[in-house]
Amino acid sequence: MNVGQLKFIETHCHLDYLKDKPLDVILDLATQAQVEKIITIAVSKDNLQQVLEIGKSYSQVFVTQGIHPHSAKDAGPEIFKTIQQNIQDNKKVVAVGEIGLDYHYDNSPRDIQRQIFESQLQLACELDLPVVIHSRDAEEDTIDILNNFLPRLKKRGVIHSFTSKINLAEFVLKHDFMIGFNGIITFKNAHNVRLAVEITPVENIVFETDAPFLTPEPNRGKENGPYYLPLVAQKVAELKSMPLEEIAQIVYQNSHRLFNL
Repeated sequence: MNVGQLKFIETHCHLDYLKDKPLDVILDLATQAQVEKIITIAVSKDNLQQVLEIGKSYSQVFVTQGIHPHSAKDAGPEIFKTIQQNIQDNKKVVAVGEIGLDYHYDNSPRDIQRQIFESQLQLACELDLPVVIHSRDAEEDTIDILNNFLPRLKKRGVIHSFTSKINLAEFVLKHDFMIGFNGIITFKNAHNVRLAVEITPVENIVFETDAPFLTPEPNRGKENGPYYLPLVAQKVAELKSMPLEEIAQIVYQNSHRLFNL
């Protein structure tokens, strides 16, 4: 695949999780793949600071601050103070995330997941930042909670790594959220995700890898990296029956607008 003069923004990966290559090599490969900017995502109290340090060290890397639903049970008041302080002190923070609900694994009790999700949505409203949302097997509660925050959540956000039922896609698109698509769309049995791509306007799409997870075909079995983002873009262009150059430009602008890059 010749990416030529295309430009991409990696809107969701976990650089601190990548192990197969040194970070400098990963970022060089991403640059060669025309990935101009990268957002690396916080998920727990254990990596809030790590992602900040990566963002401070590399000009092309931006970060989020937030607690994933898996770690909701560990999120006390001190964690929220840390998140708020980190956001206020660091211009590299572009969103509150990764936040949301995961009823597939239930690594944290569901009532606590909902409470922590709501608290972080409130923080995003107060700080006027977009949110990066994880929702798995939790469509109805995700919709109900977001509905309560819509009047205050001015910057909206993205439903990342979309694998949900179409009713969640329809709800968030109606309210001008973005949807993040990654290597899952290349998987043989991911028909529901490809359907979501087809119904999502290009103006509401952002690209991501979720690296080191969800490596796209034909590289499954290898550690994922931001340098595989063009494969995601190519598949989305195919599903939308659009030239890659055209869709890449629109999605690049979407990413800039969403995260104020």
